[in-house]
Amino acid sequence: MTAIWAQAALWLGLALVATILSIWMRVATALSEIVVGTVAQLVIGAALGGALLAGDATWIKFLSGAGAILLTFLAGAELDPVVFKSQWKPTLGIGLVGFIAPFLICAAAAHWLLGWGIQQSWLAGVAMSTTSVAVVYAVMLEFGLNTTDYGKGVLAACFVNDLATVIALGLLFSPFTWKTLVFVAGIVAAAFILPRVVPRFFKRYGNRPSELEAKFLMLCLFGLGALAGWAGSEAVLPAYLVGMVLAGTVGKDHALVRRLRTLTLGFLTPFYFIRAGSLVSLPALAAAPLGFVVLLLTKMGAKLAGVYPATLFYKSPRQEAMYTTLLMSTGLTFGTISALFGLSHGVINQAEYSAIVAAVVGSAVVPTLIANAFFLPRHLLPKDGLEKA
Repeated sequence: MTAIWAQAALWLGLALVATILSIWMRVATALSEIVVGTVAQLVIGAALGGALLAGDATWIKFLSGAGAILLTFLAGAELDPVVFKSQWKPTLGIGLVGFIAPFLICAAAAHWLLGWGIQQSWLAGVAMSTTSVAVVYAVMLEFGLNTTDYGKGVLAACFVNDLATVIALGLLFSPFTWKTLVFVAGIVAAAFILPRVVPRFFKRYGNRPSELEAKFLMLCLFGLGALAGWAGSEAVLPAYLVGMVLAGTVGKDHALVRRLRTLTLGFLTPFYFIRAGSLVSLPALAAAPLGFVVLLLTKMGAKLAGVYPATLFYKSPRQEAMYTTLLMSTGLTFGTISALFGLSHGVINQAEYSAIVAAVVGSAVVPTLIANAFFLPRHLLPKDGLEKA
């Protein structure tokens, strides 16, 4: 256990450094954690050996996965059902365009510019088509945009984008089976039962120091996550759906949401974001940068070509349209999941995997830095958000 405690102290120390840097540099904490993870893997690996920061330990994978699940759940819980119903057309339109444009263009770039095979190119297209609900929500939360109609609409569009990505990955590389039907049935049952059970259950047994609400929610999320993994899907997908269906109950319990944020942002998500950064090998990128550069620039260009005109079509002001486009150019969870799926199933090799993951992680950092530096819609920020910015 001594080695585990030492490793945990190191990771949380890096999280603290990343938080201080985010305050000094005025960037989202999630982004600084990714960058710190990337640099630390290189520096600490050279000085003390890579084992201390290795992210393949089971307990680190669990904390990282739990952070992604809870953060995605909180993003779903922020979605106001009234806002979603009023914005369903732009949400659906922008979300689908945000998937289709980079999926096709990045697949073509991987095939024609990088010389990858057909299967490898489609896998790259899937991985590059994603956006990152986790990163976008973390940025929204940092500036207080998560409480605005604009922020809720962007998060909903990001979810539509990622849902299309999951479906494409399943259709192309993991055909639907009876397990998929069981998984879908489980999600539908949860979406029907939870909104009816949770309010009554929490009213009768909640509001106690034992934090029954948090335990119950994590039971549901981890249980559905296990079902998703068994069916060959990903645990964060049902997490967002559960958050959405409970937005009218859990999402309005501000005290509960704050407690969940403390657990998620204070302890769990640093493992998720730092581990994501540590997956990037800087020496490998320096040796073969073409794949990384082509995929990253193509993804950003494809998102710009698709999402920006779509936001203007739905009457979004130009500054907000560009900010939406850049945030939807981010990628992390589903992008790395798609790459790892391709590697483990022999669709892509290690070099192709490194290029895709590096481009995915780069897309979590570069577009967001540009967005917050030049296109942040300050007129939408609450007063405390303005002070932070």
